[in-house]
Amino acid sequence: MVLPNDIDLLNPPAELEKRRHKLKRLVQSPNSFFMDVKCQGCFNITTVFSHSQTVVVCGNCQTVLCQPTGGRARLTEGCSFRRKVKMKCLLPPALLPNCR
Repeated sequence: MVLPNDIDLLNPPAELEKRRHKLKRLVQSPNSFFMDVKCQGCFNITTVFSHSQTVVVCGNCQTVLCQPTGGRARLTEGCSFRRKVKMKCLLPPALLPNCR
């Protein structure tokens, strides 16, 4: 008997996996990430952790880029950001064992 609410447990939909707890996903993955934040005053780019627990200020003009909340850090209005991409190693693991 097949019910209309049945889902494929081996291939769950992406939006369903995104809403799940990070440890209960099919493949565990963190919710946090690093991002490049561009200052609205001097256009300096600063790397910020998404769940930062401290206030992050620009290195040049000392303006506040993001403020901590209970979970994710809140960006200041006008600041643009982009997610950092994971860099892949081009060398074989035998030459660089700590590369992941």
